[in-house]
Formats: sequence, structure tokens, C-alpha cells
Amino acid sequence: MANSAANAQTALDYIRSRMEKARRRFGAPPEDVELVAVSKTFSASDIEPFLEAGQTVFGENRVQEAKDKWPELRQRYPDVQLHLIGPLQTNKVRDAVALFDVIESVDRDKLAGVLAQEMHRLGRSLPCFVQVNIGAEPQKAGIAVDETADFVARCRDVHGLDVVGLMCIPPDGQPAGPYFALLSALAKAASVENLSMGMSGDFETAIAMGATHVRVGSALFGRRPAASA
Repeated sequence: MANSAANAQTALDYIRSRMEKARRRFGAPPEDVELVAVSKTFSASDIEPFLEAGQTVFGENRVQEAKDKWPELRQRYPDVQLHLIGPLQTNKVRDAVALFDVIESVDRDKLAGVLAQEMHRLGRSLPCFVQVNIGAEPQKAGIAVDETADFVARCRDVHGLDVVGLMCIPPDGQPAGPYFALLSALAKAASVENLSMGMSGDFETAIAMGATHVRVGSALFGRRPAASA
């Protein structure tokens, strides 16, 4: 785990170099790929070296955890952009809309409606990604593959959300490429431009399939605590 700005810079440079090589090698459509540093389960002291090294985009899974550590960090690093990448319960929407800058896990109409209401109340219009259950896994959140285009349309036309992309987490233990390719095809069908896909073990494959955002955690911060893996 990085414990200084110098170590954090080295880790960031290594991941960014691999991202750029993958982008050039595969000729992915995006001109640039955003690195979302997944800081879930890591403390403010673990995160700060990466902020010092210039990383500004971070991803968190849980609203309460983010609420506990990010407000103070953001006072010192106001350029941070915070993505919610984990499942969102409707009773956490108010805090989520107040704290986060991007919501990547919109996956049902009730949530879309509550998000829209809360954004209107707070005067915020946050970019949203629709999470797709790309492997049709019952234990995972996400809209069904065959419902994706219609759901994106409802989020925009009925709820008034600014849906900018799709997000997915492929099944563990299976080649990720076909799932990333499917998400790319779904994005075209739904007329969205951004694809949040790829993590520490497969982000280069995701870039080959057109990812615009990759969510990298352990390759930057080190191994997570066993209880939180």
C-alpha cells in the first residue's frame, strides 16, 4: 500500500502508463480514459498521498463510509470528483446527492425517481450511469441486459436524469472481454457515450472494448482488508 506521495505517484504513473499503452494499442474510440481510483475501505490517511500526487477522481461504494471521510478531505482538495460506484438505497439518496458528483449505480425506476426529486430539491444535476447486470447474476445489482435501452430512455424522458453512460461488473472467474463488448453494444443501442468498466485485473481489456472510465483500486492502494474484499 502506498504510504507517501512519492509511492502514490509511482503507482499512478504505472497504471496510467498501462492505460495509455492499451488505448494506443487497441485504438479504442475514446480520446482519453478516466482513471477512477477506488478508495473504498481505505482511510483518509491512505487516500491523501494520492491526492497529493494529483489524482482527483475517486470511487466509493458506500454512502456512509464516504460521508465519514470525504468532507474533510474535500476542504483541502476542492478539485476532487467523487463517484458512487456501489448499490444505492433510496433512504441514502439525500446524502448521496449532497456528497457525490457522479452516480454510477442507477438500476431501477424507484431509485431514478428519488434521485431526480432530490437533485431538484438541492439544485444539483449529477451525471448518472445506468448499472447493467451484465452477467445476469442474481446476487448482483443492475438492470437486466434486455431492459437496458428502455430503462435509459425512461431515466431520461420520465425521470429527467442526465444519463451519460453504462456501468457493469462482469462475473468473477470468466473472461471479461465478451461482457465488455456486450456493454459497448448496449451503449450504442441506448445512445450513451460513456462506459465505466474494467477494474484492477482487467482494465486493459476494458479499454480495448471502448471503456471511457476504469475503476482501479487494489492495483493502486494495495490489498484490501480481508473482511472488506
